[in-house]
Amino acid sequence: MQRRGAIGNLADDVRGANFFEIDASLRSLLTLYCPEELRNHMWPHWRNLGELAGGRLDELADIADKHPPVLHPRDRFGRDQEWIEHHPAYREMEEIALGRFGLHAMSHMPGVLGWPDKVPPIAKYAFTYLFVQAEFGLMCPISLSDTGLYMMRRYGDDFIQETYVKRMLTQDLSTLIKASQFMTEKPGGSDVGQVETVARREDGGWRLYGEKWFCSNPHADVALLLARPEGREAGTKGLGLFLMPKIRPNGERNSYRIVRLKDKLGTSSMASGEILIEGAEAFALGDVNSGLKQMMEQVNLSRLSHGVRAAAMMRRCWNEALAAARSRIAFGRAVADMPLAQRQLMKLLVPTEQALSMYAYTAEAMGAAQADDAEAATRLRILTGLFKFRACRDNPTVATGSMEIRGGNGYIEDFVNARLIRDAQIGLLWEGTSNINGLDVLNRAVAKVGAHRRLADDLAARLKASNALPPSLREQAGDCLDRATAMAEEVAHRGDETQARKVASALYHATTAALMAWEGATLGGRGDDARRMLLSRLVIEKRLLPEDPLAPESGDFGQAAAAALLDDAPVTLDRAVELLALP
Repeated sequence: MQRRGAIGNLADDVRGANFFEIDASLRSLLTLYCPEELRNHMWPHWRNLGELAGGRLDELADIADKHPPVLHPRDRFGRDQEWIEHHPAYREMEEIALGRFGLHAMSHMPGVLGWPDKVPPIAKYAFTYLFVQAEFGLMCPISLSDTGLYMMRRYGDDFIQETYVKRMLTQDLSTLIKASQFMTEKPGGSDVGQVETVARREDGGWRLYGEKWFCSNPHADVALLLARPEGREAGTKGLGLFLMPKIRPNGERNSYRIVRLKDKLGTSSMASGEILIEGAEAFALGDVNSGLKQMMEQVNLSRLSHGVRAAAMMRRCWNEALAAARSRIAFGRAVADMPLAQRQLMKLLVPTEQALSMYAYTAEAMGAAQADDAEAATRLRILTGLFKFRACRDNPTVATGSMEIRGGNGYIEDFVNARLIRDAQIGLLWEGTSNINGLDVLNRAVAKVGAHRRLADDLAARLKASNALPPSLREQAGDCLDRATAMAEEVAHRGDETQARKVASALYHATTAALMAWEGATLGGRGDDARRMLLSRLVIEKRLLPEDPLAPESGDFGQAAAAALLDDAPVTLDRAVELLALP
């Protein structure tokens, strides 16, 4: 990203920049993880979305955030046919996301953006990553339609395929129907077994009765939700998965109401509401005895999406912080040239780059798993939980740090920082809190599946095969990977749930350190930028090795690495090796 001059003595921001063109890290990883033919085809589309994200889309997101949706409980004749009014800016963003780019459907049908097959995850989530740098709220309804399509295609009968799925496989907004997912109830958020919504057999079909407490995109055309068939046992085993349409097949409004919209901390552009279900017609998806197991497939897909969204927001925060630090002059020099500021900037850059590597690696694993690679599917089982857990925890810290770099203007709604801080918080809650994701990693992915071993084996093989990797970094990354894997195994064997978050963090940091070492060496060996090796060492030293909090730091590597990483010029392999040799 080129230096841009301060405007009226105020620090610059990145609105007006092309978010794809200024992201050398994304572009380099796409050359590594994305197949060449797919990459060449999508490159101009990524560039196009990058330009929109830094321009028109960013402007629309700002407007939609300041003009939240409004619930109209009745129509003009007094009928209870509530509808939600969105600002035209939100509707224009929908046209960009759903109509122009087909983000909801590109992984379900061929032909989107001219690609002859379904778009693989590595390319699809690059679009998510670019879009969310401008607008976070709308990505929730997009993701719900995307994952809802997956569930409906997988478990829906012929009626559902013909009546609903076909109408979602389109980029024509005049005919497109959108999906949502209603899971949370007053007694059951994380503890889904407490769901109280009841499904009754009436007149040869299913009718639902109950209340859903936190429903994003509540006016969607179809909603997927869990309900307990009448008479089934308590707990998670008694739940079924159902599709509830807004409009019944006979054309009548279904029997549920949007009681009110939530007044939320963030994601203001997107509606979230409370739903009262009063005998709504619904259709079973798959076996009504396996509802939670089926719904967890959608949750795991959503967790990857949440990780990518956190990575995207951290990238926007980093770009804003760097633009402000480079253009703001204080005490006679640019803030970005000051040693302490450089140290703080590194605290934003490292988790941002970790999340980017995790997106690329996890999306690659998902693509392989979809092609029936059992080993990749096992790795994916742990990667989605690790990614969702740690990236969503890092996001608020990076957002707050970015605001501090900008200073007082970062607290003012004229700039994007305040919105980024508000929106960052929801990643800690959606699709499981940090505790829930940590426990999922420990109790299921590690203890039941043994996915940590498959993950460690794959990463160790990559490190071993990289001839350009300095032996010291290979050994450090490999040792941290071995120790994190051993810790996960020991804690799982003891059944000590109090250590779940520590295990998840350790596995995430060891994974990303190994990935960035391999990525940097591979790219550097090709004559490209090897800077990710420097980032790998920073993760190892700051996240994985013991450190005396009362001892002053010594050594030259930290400051030398910061200077190299803050420079736009690529770091050659030889230069990276030279820097890694510093104490």
